[in-house]
Amino acid sequence: MLDDVLLDDPARLAEADTGGLLRAAASAGAQMRSTIEAAQEFGLDRLAEDRPRALVLLTRPGVGPAAAALLAALLGPACPVPVVVTDVVPTWIGALDMIIAHADDPGDPVLAESIDRAARRGARIVLTAPAEGPVAAAAAGQALLLPPRVHAPHGLGFARALAAGLLTVTKLGLLRTDVGLIADELDREAERDHPMHESFVNPAKALALRLADRTPLLWGLDHVATAVAAHAAQSLATFAGVVSDVAGYPQAVLRPALHRAAVQGSSGHDLFADPDDLSTGPTPRVLLLAVRRGPIADATRRAAEDTLPGADLVAPAEEVTGDEALCAALLAVRFDLAALYLGLAAGTLGGPGVVSPVIA
Repeated sequence: MLDDVLLDDPARLAEADTGGLLRAAASAGAQMRSTIEAAQEFGLDRLAEDRPRALVLLTRPGVGPAAAALLAALLGPACPVPVVVTDVVPTWIGALDMIIAHADDPGDPVLAESIDRAARRGARIVLTAPAEGPVAAAAAGQALLLPPRVHAPHGLGFARALAAGLLTVTKLGLLRTDVGLIADELDREAERDHPMHESFVNPAKALALRLADRTPLLWGLDHVATAVAAHAAQSLATFAGVVSDVAGYPQAVLRPALHRAAVQGSSGHDLFADPDDLSTGPTPRVLLLAVRRGPIADATRRAAEDTLPGADLVAPAEEVTGDEALCAALLAVRFDLAALYLGLAAGTLGGPGVVSPVIA
């Protein structure tokens, strides 16, 4: 059962958050700034002077896959070079190619082997990883290694992984965004979501309450939002023990049974049903995530809202002024904090009624 009173009690929140996870999640802006500093210090400008034949986003378990998916979505089909998302280095990798990789596990043997193979073939490599371990050893002298300068516990390093990717593609001229401005906005988001702010003015707490005792259906209205939804599902599973469905809305409508349940759940047809009756499982909660703006995006949003009138629209572009990369990063951090608040209130992170935390 959710202890929703805990959310508006900063003292109890601090007591339950024994690992300091809320503070760590709020450091997303600092993670980005420290990555900018490391990239400048270690020579990203020199490494990214020439446009590559192909851009390879190398993913391994952790926050890397979601960061790579978001970066690929931001680049989109208009990107002038092929973008390949893969968990191992392709056989055709060569000196004309660029690799961006992130390691949550400094001892990942598959990533270490991939980095070593790519480096021997002359590929340029940007790697965010701890400075010690087999992965760092494989990268030594052969890759631009950006070690963490701001500590982020397991599951909370998304901002650092994303920052390295955004910096690289910006230097290559494949995308236009200001990572420094994104970092500043993430600081402001952390302030909006501060534990001292009550639920009715705290976007992350309000989001956590909307997801409580529900099965989230995280449906993106554009490719960028769908990539953020994948990260949100990872955070909800990691910190709140919540299983979510993730899909682009065009794909979601092609699953008739689930879409029908979503329509029924958002229509208020069961307004007088017993909320404590769990015989049919948690009620679906549809969250329509939107990042992109423009005529096509607006038409897609209106069509989805007409079909699902009770669905929650999560669209940070209505709150802040910024490009797609900024809005996507803000939304990802908001879901991180919402997942933590939900986990603390539900007891999955050492709150009421739980003996040990989920994360080791």
